[in-house]
Amino acid sequence: MRTMRRWAAWTAMAATALLMAACAGPQADSRRAELPSWNDGPARQAIVEFVRAVTDRDSPDFVPPQERIAVFDNDGTLWSEQPMYFQALFALDRIKAMAPSHPEWARRQPFKAAIEGDQAALAKAGDAGLLKIVGVTHTGMSADEFTRSVTEWAATARHPRFNQPYTSMTYAPMRELLDYLRARDFKVYIVSGGGVEFMRAWAPQAYDIPPERIIGSSFQTTFETRGGQPQLVSKPKLEFLDDGPGKPVAINRYIGRRPILAFGNSDGDLQMLQWTTAGDGRRFAGLVHHTDAQREWAYDRESKVGRLDKALDEARRRGWTVVDMRTEWNRVYSFEARQ
Repeated sequence: MRTMRRWAAWTAMAATALLMAACAGPQADSRRAELPSWNDGPARQAIVEFVRAVTDRDSPDFVPPQERIAVFDNDGTLWSEQPMYFQALFALDRIKAMAPSHPEWARRQPFKAAIEGDQAALAKAGDAGLLKIVGVTHTGMSADEFTRSVTEWAATARHPRFNQPYTSMTYAPMRELLDYLRARDFKVYIVSGGGVEFMRAWAPQAYDIPPERIIGSSFQTTFETRGGQPQLVSKPKLEFLDDGPGKPVAINRYIGRRPILAFGNSDGDLQMLQWTTAGDGRRFAGLVHHTDAQREWAYDRESKVGRLDKALDEARRRGWTVVDMRTEWNRVYSFEARQ
């Protein structure tokens, strides 16, 4: 009799477990389908919990849809930035393409170094030299002409390590996050130190973000008539640097609302994260930490590109979410298999 009772109890428990599994299965599959390139680690859990809290009408942290503003850096946050910012690589390629029309560049630095691919000389030229290169490759032409040059470059140029188009170097987990937020009535913006016209040439297709929600650094632009046609022409003078403390200024100027979610990857994003988290109510600040030398790159405090030092310290002090790329993502790019 005792054996029969035990068997009956075990059978009931097994049936209950199967029923619970059957009920939970679709929910679990749905959760995995939402952010499939994210492992079920602390970063993903923090994101999901935050989004649930601010979108649930019964939650004390509920935020109306019109106030659900999310801002993302681009370089190193939505796509890779090594071995050099991709916009700088575009500028170097443009110098080579333009060189036949400028024979004097063969004798002038930093153009000579750019044409010859002399990395040591380019490094010696520093930011001032790079700014000269960007100036001649990004200005003096109409907005339409510049957009065409970027579009043509993006269609043909390949990353030196992965031999992929630069637009394929976007992070699959972050693109999933953009979709996840939009599905929950977030308005998503890019707020980047990169050139706004450069990003608007390719980013709308890569991220499904319209050009009016892309904010970046800009050169002075004037209205001119060329060949009888009205044109917007950029000038070789920086109008606004959308980096560091410039990011909160740009957010206030172009968005007009303080974000409730911000994501970056470097010290250049620190003030944007500070500004976001200083608001009332529940807030989210995230940093992509580049820790995967095998699938991407590993760098932070000493890197000349995308240095993450002060922001990393503040994130740890304030409990911001730091995404360990190596452990939190089961794939980095869409062209690779999930781990």
